[in-house]
Amino acid sequence: MKKNLITAVLMTIAMTILLGLIYPLVVTGLAQVFFRDKANGQIIVRNGQAIGSRLIAQPFAEAKYFHPRESAAGNGYDPTNSNGSQLGPTNQKLIDRVKSDVAALQQENPGKPIPVDMVTTSASGLDPDISPANAEFQIPRVAKARGIPEAMVRALVEKYTAQRELGLLGEPRVNVLELNLALDDMSGK
Repeated sequence: MKKNLITAVLMTIAMTILLGLIYPLVVTGLAQVFFRDKANGQIIVRNGQAIGSRLIAQPFAEAKYFHPRESAAGNGYDPTNSNGSQLGPTNQKLIDRVKSDVAALQQENPGKPIPVDMVTTSASGLDPDISPANAEFQIPRVAKARGIPEAMVRALVEKYTAQRELGLLGEPRVNVLELNLALDDMSGK
């Protein structure tokens, strides 16, 4: 019995050191060497200052910017409170919010179909990407606010549209932060 107890304690200590210390340090070290940008959150840096992450949405409210999907994460795009709204499709609060959003968007682009990702929140509440249809819907507003032709904005959207991974995984998407930074660069801001 004593021999089994000593073996169990030694195995627990050995596994704790191996899997709790050595393995995480090796994996972290390899990630820093081979995938530094990804391991550090894909932070976009301009002029030595961190602007944001390619992985987490940020609020853009001005008309001259593309707007991300609406966030249900705490106080807007709060990564410490990542979560969907948990409202089901028959929940009256959700129905009222979507109807209100649809009415506002129909005033922005009358008669144009509204992409579903413009009126729904992402599951995490932090989705940094929008659909190409969502971006297309916003082009007239952004072009007008910036005083540039829609064709220029459309070309930029096409340039920043990422296709499916390996041609079959995921959906085409547009990273809002990267697109807005490219718009600022184009405008000389």
